[in-house]
Amino acid sequence: MLKDVKSVERSPKIPQRNDPQHVNDRTFFINASNQSLTAIPLEIFAFTELEEVHLENNQIEEIPQEIQRLKNIRVLYLDKNNLRSLCPALGLLSSLESLDLSYNPIFSSSLLVVSFLRALRELRLYQTNLKEIPVVICKNLHHLELLGLTGNHLKCLPKEIANQTKLREIYLKRNQFEAFPQELCVLYNLEIVDLDENKIGAIPEEIGHLTRLQKFFVASNNLRVLPASLCQCSRLSVLDLSHNLLHSIPNSLAELREMTEIGLSGNCLEKVPRLICRWTSLHLLYLRNTGLRRLRGSFRRLINLCCLDLSQNHLDHCPPQICALKNLEVLALDDNKIGQLPSELGSLSKLKILGITGNEFLSFPEEVFSLESLEKLYIGQDQGSKLTYVPEHIGKLQSLKELYIENNHLEYLPMSLGSMPNLEVLDCRHNLLKQLPDAICQAQALKELLLEDNLLTHLPENLDSLVNIKVLTLMDNPMEEPPKEVCAEGNEAIWQYLKEKRERNIMATKIQAWWRGTMVRKGFGKFSELIKARKKGKASPKDKKGKKDVKEIPGKKNKK
Repeated sequence: MLKDVKSVERSPKIPQRNDPQHVNDRTFFINASNQSLTAIPLEIFAFTELEEVHLENNQIEEIPQEIQRLKNIRVLYLDKNNLRSLCPALGLLSSLESLDLSYNPIFSSSLLVVSFLRALRELRLYQTNLKEIPVVICKNLHHLELLGLTGNHLKCLPKEIANQTKLREIYLKRNQFEAFPQELCVLYNLEIVDLDENKIGAIPEEIGHLTRLQKFFVASNNLRVLPASLCQCSRLSVLDLSHNLLHSIPNSLAELREMTEIGLSGNCLEKVPRLICRWTSLHLLYLRNTGLRRLRGSFRRLINLCCLDLSQNHLDHCPPQICALKNLEVLALDDNKIGQLPSELGSLSKLKILGITGNEFLSFPEEVFSLESLEKLYIGQDQGSKLTYVPEHIGKLQSLKELYIENNHLEYLPMSLGSMPNLEVLDCRHNLLKQLPDAICQAQALKELLLEDNLLTHLPENLDSLVNIKVLTLMDNPMEEPPKEVCAEGNEAIWQYLKEKRERNIMATKIQAWWRGTMVRKGFGKFSELIKARKKGKASPKDKKGKKDVKEIPGKKNKK
């Protein structure tokens, strides 16, 4: 259900505005992003007072020499274009403080022009096929505070990077580092270091020199141990060690008193490190796939936890310590061996998201119904025991927005789903449903109804009253009403079919009512008597009277 979450890879850009900002009829901001531009409009260069220009996500192939007219520009975003080279005029923008050239096929040799931007504080070069950082950039740019190099082919950093004494954030995710860049350990102002998804086997003891470090990301590497000196990074609050080869973490890290988030998923811990239970300030804890069979009794001390991921472990019951975590909002217990939830689960009064997919429940765990704040419930069973029904009490979850009950053996759905005013997503894929309850048409908030791979032949005739539906999936059902070919055309075709069918039914009802009235007016008796008589093969009262009259006419004899 959950993926390990970490802070955004790069600092947020200055908020975009849809319209240029005018002060005394002078334009300071232009947003021309997402316009399918192949060139920078020359009209932009007429606004010489511009300070911020957004041109990202276009197909721009070159920067014209006229760029030098923008002498006051401070922020320039050109990411996600087709730039291969940079014109020398770019280096004349002496006021430029933030430049983004990410996701462009830039020749590394053309990056030399960037070294002339002496006022630059933020430089982003994500996914630009860099194999090395131009040394001249490290030598000349002395005011850099953010350097973004994620998604390149870097194996090392130039020793000249030590000149970046003001650097606070560096992003080196998804490169080819096999050793921790020792040069970083002398950049004492670093607050964020991201080295996720490399091949680093060890972190040097010198990491302790980074006493201002607040966020350290080294997930998906080859770390087997951590240096005890990491405890000297006393301001550290976010530490992602997920998907390494760790069996334990040093006890010295208990000295880190400001920890709010730690990721340990995908390591072979087998038990919760004791020191974690001392970090009472923790808000997010990720222990997915760590070989856990139980939790420590002291786990209940983590009273400030908001998010806890214990999925893909070997828990055979839901640890009761969890019920003491009153501030918990997200709880992932997916893919364990849990067969029952504790009766005290309702004490998690703030819980909004619960994942219990792939467990061993013999029936739907009704303890869930005491979670009045629950907004998302995941109980699909792609593995583990299959559920055969959902109780009507599901309607107690009036705050529920998303319900995932896919991959079970459900043959019907509870009518109470129609009385859930906030339900927006209902995932019933890969079940044995033969029909939907008519009450589902009352769930007016529904936006997604996922029904593929069931046994459905008909849809409720008023399903098109769900006006907010954006996604309706019906593949792999033996559909008859509407027919499969109509279902394949999408929502509009389905809605039109249901509407026309309903109109035909209304017309048929009117014709039947007219026919009934006609029969009664012509003396055939009450309609109900007429139907009964016809079922028994008898004539109507009027028919009998007619036959009797014929028999009494004079002169008429039966011939022998």
